[in-house]
Amino acid sequence: MQFGPDFDWLKKVMPRGLYGRAVLILLLPVLTLVLVVSIMFLQRHFEDVTRQMTRSVALEIGYVVRSFEAEQNPERSLHQAAAIAQNLRIGMDVPGPPVSDSRVFYDVSGRIVADELRDQLPQVDHVELGNLDRVRVGLNGPRGPYTLSFDRERVSASNPHQLLVLLGFSSILLTVIAGIFLRNQLRPIKRLAQAAEGYGRGRLVPYRPGGAAEIRSAGTAFLDMRNRLERLAEQRGMMLTGISHDLRTPLTRLQLSLSMLSPDVEPDAEEIAAMRRDVEDMSSMVNAFLAFARDAAQDGQSETLPLLPFLRRIVDDAARSGHNISLHAPASAAEDQATFRPDMLRRAIENLIGNAARYGEQTRIELALTPRAVRIAVEDDGPGIPEDQIEEALRPFSRLDPARSRNRGEGAGLGLAIAADTARNLGGQLRLGRSETLGGLRAEIAFPR
Repeated sequence: MQFGPDFDWLKKVMPRGLYGRAVLILLLPVLTLVLVVSIMFLQRHFEDVTRQMTRSVALEIGYVVRSFEAEQNPERSLHQAAAIAQNLRIGMDVPGPPVSDSRVFYDVSGRIVADELRDQLPQVDHVELGNLDRVRVGLNGPRGPYTLSFDRERVSASNPHQLLVLLGFSSILLTVIAGIFLRNQLRPIKRLAQAAEGYGRGRLVPYRPGGAAEIRSAGTAFLDMRNRLERLAEQRGMMLTGISHDLRTPLTRLQLSLSMLSPDVEPDAEEIAAMRRDVEDMSSMVNAFLAFARDAAQDGQSETLPLLPFLRRIVDDAARSGHNISLHAPASAAEDQATFRPDMLRRAIENLIGNAARYGEQTRIELALTPRAVRIAVEDDGPGIPEDQIEEALRPFSRLDPARSRNRGEGAGLGLAIAADTARNLGGQLRLGRSETLGGLRAEIAFPR
């Protein structure tokens, strides 16, 4: 059941596009302003001016009428009144042609002129305003009817339409200029909509954020979302490729070991232990893949926490696991805080610590805080990564030295990739370089504070 008026018809006539609605929002106030100003001008200012001018002319006409009707001698009074009328630029016809009440429909001020003349001069019978250039007034005196005439411009403002024309022209000009600027502001929204629609249909439409700050922010957020989805799709394909590649070797060994088993001969302990190691390796790989997928899809809430106690807990846990690790934060206090996702950042730092412990003997964590940024560096005394292989090392499932990785218990090559994804999700980046203190790899996560 619907209560109140039905405005469904308004939705049908309203523009559907954003540009049309914006132009309508722009035009309605302008047209309303023009209409209100026009009405106020006609009803107040223009009417008042017309009344004042008509009263002035009525005084002159009254002087002529009194001069004509005061003298007893008709010829002398006519001569005297005609001379006065001529000096006052008033035409006088005795008895003159007939005068009728007339006025064109668009003569707004004519009604005011006629009413004011009748109020000021009781002798007025008719006021003829059919000719917009001349006003003829029919009067009835003691000697009969006679006619007085004068220019219309004496009782009406000359060119009263100038203000309306100027106002209308200015409104049109400003509307056109505003429409051009409005179209330029709406063009980035249209490009953003086209890019989003194209991506929804599986096409990558080139897009660069532009326009106002809010539109540019929305465009940047769209690009970040699109890049993240593309990265997730790429990582999913790489994860499937990595699973199929890394599980093939232990599965082949298991199949070979199982095919060599005989129901008549008991398998020895060494063969069973080898098969168990293969199963453990596969379980470790699957867990690493799942952890990477979970990190890539995680969408938790950020928290504002003290950084130094957070890192100390991570270092203490690593020390209890047998790692030779130390924490250095000379310019940081215990109450210094930052906004981040603690679970994701903890997992990234733990992966970096695991890599450092795998390739070196000593691990060092350094915390540096600035008013706008946080830098957490994990250093080791291992062999490091050559500069020409840094980009390859950040790719998921990448192993720069497969033989050495296997000997040291490497999982699936995801530690640096998880840390890089974490830094990106925090709005920062992961930088790899050479440690000046320990001589090995320096992996630094930097993100806004």
